Amino acid sequence: MSSTSSMKRLNIDNINPRVKEAKYAVRGELAIRAEKYRQQLSRQPPTPPEESLPFNKIVSANIGNPQQLDQKPITFFRQVLSLLENPGLLEKEDVLVKHLGYGQDVIERARWLLSEVKSVGAYSHSQGAPGIRNSVARFIEQRDGYPADPGSIFLSAGASSGVNTLFHIMCANPEVGVLVPIPQYPLYTATLSLLGARCVPYYLDENKTWGTDLDAIRTALKKAKDEGTDVRAIVIINPGNPTGANLSESDITNVLEFAAEEKLVVMADEVYQTNIFQGEFHSFKKGLRDLQKANPNGKFDELELASLHSISKGMVGECGHRGGYFELVGFDPAVAEQVYKFVSISLCPPVIGQCLVEMMVNPPKEGDSSYSLYQEEYNGIFEGLKKRAFALYEAFNQMEGVECQYPQGSMYLFPTIHLPEKAIAQAKREDRSPDEFYVSRLLDATGICVVAGSGFGQKEGTLHFRTTFLAPGTEWVDRISEFHKGFMQEFGD
Repeated sequence: MSSTSSMKRLNIDNINPRVKEAKYAVRGELAIRAEKYRQQLSRQPPTPPEESLPFNKIVSANIGNPQQLDQKPITFFRQVLSLLENPGLLEKEDVLVKHLGYGQDVIERARWLLSEVKSVGAYSHSQGAPGIRNSVARFIEQRDGYPADPGSIFLSAGASSGVNTLFHIMCANPEVGVLVPIPQYPLYTATLSLLGARCVPYYLDENKTWGTDLDAIRTALKKAKDEGTDVRAIVIINPGNPTGANLSESDITNVLEFAAEEKLVVMADEVYQTNIFQGEFHSFKKGLRDLQKANPNGKFDELELASLHSISKGMVGECGHRGGYFELVGFDPAVAEQVYKFVSISLCPPVIGQCLVEMMVNPPKEGDSSYSLYQEEYNGIFEGLKKRAFALYEAFNQMEGVECQYPQGSMYLFPTIHLPEKAIAQAKREDRSPDEFYVSRLLDATGICVVAGSGFGQKEGTLHFRTTFLAPGTEWVDRISEFHKGFMQEFGD
């Protein structure tokens, strides 16, 4: 401890140890270094003693942040938001329509949303504005073919806020555990760490395009129970982050049957449900309702399901506006009351984010004045993501010692890398894991920031890294290929 820190009431030795222990790799050391490089590039020519960098831009492929990587906002969404933020513009309807290109449906949506929330600068109902929750319920019903109850829907500040809420409710003591897929989005392990609860890892099957392996889940559950863990829930991320997997209906049915058998809450993270490149998206809510319909004896009636969605991903990509929702199905009403109390402590989710949720679940429809442009923008974003996903996939599978699963969905690829022994030895000398060493060298050589597989969890003896395919163009893909070739030559036999 330094003399300066010893004079402070708070120092690194007396703050909450759970905060220090929590890890969140996607914004870790490499992301911090990448930002320093970004600032250095903005000062070109370099200021002594800085040296010139071997690249002219940073590609932040470490995090699913679409608009930072030049994904354009959907015009309909932003036009409505402009009127919500400045309602006085609605007094100039002719100017909006004739001179600024606003559709009549934009004006009508803004007026309706304002009638629901009064002002985006005012608090809303703690569970979210009732009219917006009604829109979410209609969306879920149209998607799944089964009714949804607006009273069981909670709007949130992104799906992350929903995860935080649900974990706070269920993690009552240090013996509570949650089954979490490995590899996983580190939000789950980090939040459990903060709460002093236990992560119970179960491994996904890379040989089956990162699908769920029920035997692996059963083994993980038994081991945890034998160690005294009170396992209360299982997390499923579908489509997968970081894997990009898209689960089949049978995979979903198997998980739900297992959860009912073991009395586990199912937490379905479905924020990438529109990012599907192969097959179709199947929701856990529909899977549960199908099982209940096929089993009128009540076998699945007590199963608890929490499904989460967000405006941050898909073709919406409005991460910074912090909007999302979660739906509770089959929960004890007394528990749902405590969920409401918990979210009310934070007063309400961001109202502008709530409005974006409403537009996400209720976009322009055929016949609306904004429909054609919305479809053009939406489809253009989707096709761009798909093109880059396959460009990366093909590039990875042409690299020496790299294997990558076929891109099915989400915004990520999670290739396996086989590194030479000399590289592994050098990583050990630098006190890094081999995959951390590889991605660190990649950043320093190319300005491309990805995340080591160890940040998401991986089977012992395997190495991976996660990259998004959000960055525009494919030139940066070539830079990864060139770096990898040089790396293998440097450390090869």
